[in-house]
Amino acid sequence: MTTARALLPGVLAEIADVAGEDAARAILDEHAGQRIYLPAAPRPDHWLCALIGHDQAVAVCDRLTAGVAHIVIEIPLADRGTARQLQARIDQMIREGKSESDIVRATRVSVRTVRRRRARIRDDRQHVLF
Repeated sequence: MTTARALLPGVLAEIADVAGEDAARAILDEHAGQRIYLPAAPRPDHWLCALIGHDQAVAVCDRLTAGVAHIVIEIPLADRGTARQLQARIDQMIREGKSESDIVRATRVSVRTVRRRRARIRDDRQHVLF
């Protein structure tokens, strides 16, 4: 039998242990490749409560902060296909005018990766002056 911990990377396995695999995957889907802020005790209006439910959010925050102070964590990236396919998808979304956050959420890459791709596209569009 495979556990959620074995299927999910890093901090997501800890989240799955206390809040369930569905909660960990919901966080992955929304915030892969991003840094997120977690308070020691989330209020009911916190984004995490809206995403996975108040009881699960409290369990996640308690586990990761030990109930002492807030924490900023990085959500790891998941499998995204081949590098060439991923680059093509990012490039297309940049050309469509999508925001960095939308691209990060859809492709599960870091903001830095999106900015590098955007710079490369911009460089490819510039013409030789002489």
